[in-house]
Amino acid sequence: MEKSSIKLSDKRWKVIIPIVFITYSLAYLDRANYSFGVAGGMGQSLGITPVLASLLSALFFLGYFFFQVPGAWLAEKKSVKKLVFWSLILWGFLAASNGFIKDVKILLVVRFMLGVVESAVMPAMLIYLSNWFTKKERSRANTFLILGNPATVLWMSIISGYLLRSLGWRGMFILEGIPPIIWAFIWMRLADNKPKDAKWLTEDEKKDIAIVMEEEQREIKPVKNYREAFKTPTVIILCCQYFFWSIGVYGFVMWLPSILKSNKISIVQTGWLTAVPYLLAIILMLTVSYFSDRTGNRKTFVWVFLLIGTIAFYGSYLVGTSNFWLSFVLLVIAGGVMYAPYGPFFAIITEVLPKNVAGGAMALVNAMGALGSFAGSYLVGYLNSVTGSMNASYIFMSGSLLLSVFFMLAVKPRKREINDKKSNDVTA
Repeated sequence: MEKSSIKLSDKRWKVIIPIVFITYSLAYLDRANYSFGVAGGMGQSLGITPVLASLLSALFFLGYFFFQVPGAWLAEKKSVKKLVFWSLILWGFLAASNGFIKDVKILLVVRFMLGVVESAVMPAMLIYLSNWFTKKERSRANTFLILGNPATVLWMSIISGYLLRSLGWRGMFILEGIPPIIWAFIWMRLADNKPKDAKWLTEDEKKDIAIVMEEEQREIKPVKNYREAFKTPTVIILCCQYFFWSIGVYGFVMWLPSILKSNKISIVQTGWLTAVPYLLAIILMLTVSYFSDRTGNRKTFVWVFLLIGTIAFYGSYLVGTSNFWLSFVLLVIAGGVMYAPYGPFFAIITEVLPKNVAGGAMALVNAMGALGSFAGSYLVGYLNSVTGSMNASYIFMSGSLLLSVFFMLAVKPRKREINDKKSNDVTA
């Protein structure tokens, strides 16, 4: 049977996507609520200085960096299902433990360990999706996974504001650490490692997926091992690009509540305003992934939106404190467009590298993103504390995003992408 004549089962979208969306949403909940804890009284209660707050925020990403590639190896060689199950339980307990901490030294350890435990989730999920969805579907599939990020911050920003007001920061951490533990057992029941394991697919549906996946792998140049994959120019450039991109993203995510709170608004108002950029992010992520899959173009959909983010950040710096609402609108735009290209970006690796090494390469790129996240979380907070204003951090984030644009422009498009673009131009 020809690959082009096979219509793959739509049941994959109805079963797999909700599972991965919820799982990654819970991971992001327990990663990002720290910024609300700090803004909501945690720093004052534990005697955390602004510089130490920056280090605590960034330590998560240091732990996140070290175990990306081992996590990808375990996911590929062992079982995504079991790896994610234990990760859910461990990070739920670690996240809830924040509510009981009375010593900053213990908090330092917990933040680092939370990063270690969560580090396996992203590469494992990307590998998981690559088992279920084809190249033409992968940008949208990746987007629904990463959509858990802004979607979680959207509702978490609002709910955390109310939890902080009614229960304090300790109660917030405890309550928000419970859902991953419960979900672990639901995940274990619902998730199947590969289509061949799924009881809800017919044998013919399983066979069709296997045919398409095998055909796609034959179109990719073989790569022997991780070492060879990590030396390819595309992987090296994407590592650098994602490092600088992540500085902008996590400098924004981890410090936006504190930036808004500095304008003397209530914690509930801070929660509502913090949610706005993520609403825009959700809309843009869905739109960009749709058109990226439809056109076969990945690169353009990444660098254009990051360039807009660069301009918006710099514009917010120019406006400064003279006009809060204009500055806020520019921050909303910056936040939304920074999230927009995630789906196309993570589709690139699986289209240039074969399945045996693609997971490791994605983990390496994500690890470099974790280093960028560490730098963004720490240095943005540090700059805010030593300068007494947000101006230096705005310039730092916009400059980092601009560098990510230049690196993305250096990525050479695949031959198939060029041919797809020519075909679309002729059709138009």
